[in-house]
Amino acid sequence: MTRILIVEDLAEARTWLSGIAKAAFAAPHEIEAVATMKAGLTAAAANDYDVALIDLSLPDGTGIEVLRALRARSADTLCVITTAMGDDAHIVAALSAGANGYLLKEQPSELIIRQLSQLAEGIPALSPAIARRIMEHFQLTGPAGAPEGSLTEREREVLALISRGMRNVDVSEQLGLSGNTVATHIKSIYRKLGISSRAEASWYAAMLGLSPGKAE
Repeated sequence: MTRILIVEDLAEARTWLSGIAKAAFAAPHEIEAVATMKAGLTAAAANDYDVALIDLSLPDGTGIEVLRALRARSADTLCVITTAMGDDAHIVAALSAGANGYLLKEQPSELIIRQLSQLAEGIPALSPAIARRIMEHFQLTGPAGAPEGSLTEREREVLALISRGMRNVDVSEQLGLSGNTVATHIKSIYRKLGISSRAEASWYAAMLGLSPGKAE
């Protein structure tokens, strides 16, 4: 049984996504479709799902909160953003929160079905336009310094935590380090990766498989 959660406020889109999910994932299916962030959070707290298709723009909030709730309950749930918004800020937020994919609704159904079906092979479900934005981002921003492989284990832990939006003081408490030590690690991470902001750090953490908060 493939348990699927769909979080989408438009009734027509919910029906469309249900059909796509049935075509992309192994039968039999059990699909729960909800229209609000609150309903999504309730579902995430009450049930375990194999797959979740999540819209970002909901009438009472953002799908990112549902994504985080699903991630907190189970790391095994395949969470894919299905949205019309393809700007950098939303992509960074979704990847930083642990999304396994980011698909634009403007794509043909056949392409979305194929991209979702590849999740079982460990291939992220990314719209071509989103994949291009990610590539362009890294081409423009670096790394100008040493490659990520030169990050120390502690630096990777710090990178994973700041990618979740944690403040320096929170990282200090989590890792048992002083504030000055955390700041030093962050400066070193920025220098090695050739970046200058936490948004860029989130990109790298997501691409390195360190989000959310998963230091390897």
